[in-house]
Amino acid sequence: MLNFCKIVRQEVRDLDKSPMLREEMDMPDPLFPMKIHRNRFGKSGQTTFPNHWHAHLEFIHVMEGEARFTCNAEQYDAKPGDIFVFNSTDLHYGITLSENVFYYAIIIDPVLLHSRTVDAVETKYIAPIASSRLRFANKVSDDPLVRESLTSLIEEFFGEAFGYELAVKSWIYRLLTALLRHHVAVQFSHEEYSSRLRKLERIDPVLRHIEEHYSRKLSVEELAAVAKMSRYHFGRTFKELTDRSVTDYINFVRVNRSEFDLRHSDKTITEIALTHGFHDVYYFSRLFKSYKGVPPTALRKTN
Repeated sequence: MLNFCKIVRQEVRDLDKSPMLREEMDMPDPLFPMKIHRNRFGKSGQTTFPNHWHAHLEFIHVMEGEARFTCNAEQYDAKPGDIFVFNSTDLHYGITLSENVFYYAIIIDPVLLHSRTVDAVETKYIAPIASSRLRFANKVSDDPLVRESLTSLIEEFFGEAFGYELAVKSWIYRLLTALLRHHVAVQFSHEEYSSRLRKLERIDPVLRHIEEHYSRKLSVEELAAVAKMSRYHFGRTFKELTDRSVTDYINFVRVNRSEFDLRHSDKTITEIALTHGFHDVYYFSRLFKSYKGVPPTALRKTN
């Protein structure tokens, strides 16, 4: 038991010492490291957030409209009432599927959850969650306790009544209890999590590079150089983390950006294709249909 406690303490210290985690500690109140964003989007086809990952736990509660969230290459359609959980190091991306989309995003730094002492709660539950060795299912539907916990948490947070921090933290623990009992997806060893974290740190600049330069030709060699990896090792690592080849991922970004212009601009389909990196409009049309299920001409007509 003593050795196990030492391991848990070391994992917590490792999390606290990571420079990457400190850089992402963008919280309004450092003494109460959590925040809630109200997110509203008026148009269909808008990117709600680019593909990214972070060290925090994030919960999304969809209130209005429809959207699609991609997490570690798995796609989930979202409607009012749906709840999404993005674990630490989950790669996630969002796009609206309708007008007037509104959701809450609750972001919690794992530091908020830790106990002062290494007790049973810390060792059995909080340390594995904080170190992302224990991971929750990304989509939760029709769970009254999870919904009640999130709704009450949000009300307490924005109400700011005396003692609201205590109430919010209690609802977070109740939320985690419901997730632990019914929505655990996988458990990683400490070594598996550490390996994934190292790989994501190498790939993260590549994801940003693609978002900024997707409209021009991007070679695997160029992206491997950004990651400072060999071409072979980069290709394998990228596929492992995103479940897509490099070419497939770039096309995925291009098609999503093209969809927004098809819905909300007066550009011709040829102009849109060229703007977003496609030099053959027929290839663009075939590829767009393979990703979206309809050709760009049909999507343009519906808008």
